[in-house]
Amino acid sequence: MGEGAGGVTGTQRNGKGSVREVAGVFLKLGTIGFGGPAAHIAMMHDEVCLRRGWVNEARFLDLLGAANLIPGPSSTEMAIYLGYERAGWRGLVAGGVCFILPAMLIVLSLAWAYVKYGSAPQATWLLYDIKPVVVAVIVQALWKLLRTAVKGPLPACLGLLVLALYLGGFNAIALIFGSGLLVMAIRNGWRLWRGGGSVLAILPALGLPAGAAAASFSLTGLFLTCLKIGSVVFGSGYVLLAFLRADFVQRLGWLTDHQILDAVAVGQFTPGPVFTTATFIGYLLGGVPGAILGTVGVFLPSFFLAAAVFPLVGMLRRSRWAGAFLDGVNVGALGLIAGVTWQLGRAALVDWPTLGLAVVSAFVLFRFRVNSAWIILGGGVAGLACKLIAWNL
Repeated sequence: MGEGAGGVTGTQRNGKGSVREVAGVFLKLGTIGFGGPAAHIAMMHDEVCLRRGWVNEARFLDLLGAANLIPGPSSTEMAIYLGYERAGWRGLVAGGVCFILPAMLIVLSLAWAYVKYGSAPQATWLLYDIKPVVVAVIVQALWKLLRTAVKGPLPACLGLLVLALYLGGFNAIALIFGSGLLVMAIRNGWRLWRGGGSVLAILPALGLPAGAAAASFSLTGLFLTCLKIGSVVFGSGYVLLAFLRADFVQRLGWLTDHQILDAVAVGQFTPGPVFTTATFIGYLLGGVPGAILGTVGVFLPSFFLAAAVFPLVGMLRRSRWAGAFLDGVNVGALGLIAGVTWQLGRAALVDWPTLGLAVVSAFVLFRFRVNSAWIILGGGVAGLACKLIAWNL
């Protein structure tokens, strides 16, 4: 057979590799993987499809489709799938863990610094000027996702409905699953009616408002909350914000909106999956044990779901039911992102300087397509510089 991409033969392309090889690749990608899930997946494609030839283009797309159809961080699930494809069950574990580990350690060190120095004047100024930039970054991501997902009046109306219900206090989990089931029902209505309308029958139950019972902190509660979030978050990593806020701010009362914004900021300028925000939150609440439990809880469902779905890769991508459900979930997720952006914006844009910084940051992001990590870092540095200048005047 002729040479494949990157000088890899067809026989080698389909062969099994070693766990050490999988670990090395994903440790590297987890360390240099700035830019969010789309950038991570592009880097994986270049590394394992073009350069190393572990899988061909069609298989890579099948794996990507399956990763998008299950809850959890899609880029981490791609690492899990590619590790499984290359080195079996041990590769599955090695790919996921090695992709997560560098980001977890970096976020853990930043969380330690935040707890130790976050109340210092310099740190307060830095965070004050970073938060408006984070809001601008979320707005840019929301706009890009809207252009992809909202095509026609049905998804637009559904997204607005989810936004209104979320701001009205409805449960985020109910809304995201309800939007998926609703689109699936509309596109496959005749099949549902023939089968007794069982899916439609459960839709009203998904409209219950979220409860607001506060609870005292416990490591078990932290782990179970992160486990639940990791089991239900579809779509962009920004959807995670809605679930974090709904549970840790509104339901449990363990964090404030400002702390959620700080956690998101850390997730933006560190490499690897955005879900390591759970590492930061875990450390704020429970130190190193909390960081470990938060990280394990939020990522653990991805390993089990990816392993369960792996034999069905290819079938899911062609399923009318799964495709319709995913389209509905994606639109519902955008409604949640819009809602949480409004709520966090109210916490971050507290005066004219913060509003101006958000507007300038949004202009730079939309006009020049700068990496969000640099924008956040630049906002923090600019804020500190202005404060120091004002101090010396």
